[in-house]
Amino acid sequence: MDKKSTVPLPETNERSAEFSPVSLFRALSDELRLTTLLLIRREKELCVCELTEAFEASQPKVSRHLAILRDSGLVATERRGQWVYYSINPGLPIWVLRVLDETAAHNQALIFAPLAKLRALAERPAPRCP
Repeated sequence: MDKKSTVPLPETNERSAEFSPVSLFRALSDELRLTTLLLIRREKELCVCELTEAFEASQPKVSRHLAILRDSGLVATERRGQWVYYSINPGLPIWVLRVLDETAAHNQALIFAPLAKLRALAERPAPRCP
């Protein structure tokens, strides 16, 4: 019951994130981070520029919260040119995925407005970022 799962972080593969309920819920304790993660889960991958539009938030603010999600091992990153795309870390333990699934299923209102703004972006789905 006290076991922790260890997942290598996608950018460095040198560090690992330990997933305990405390570390997971600490990472998700901010509404923007939780909503961002649920939005990424739904859309499969998103770029910072898309998230700034969806949340009508500054790029530094969104990037800071994405860094927390990345450092906690919840999201994977892929650089394409100057843009970084974020996706759910495919190595997450099943219990973490279940938490995300249940949270998404019972809190769809959290992503309703940002999802509508994403859908309204003129350049989606390709190219997604300028």
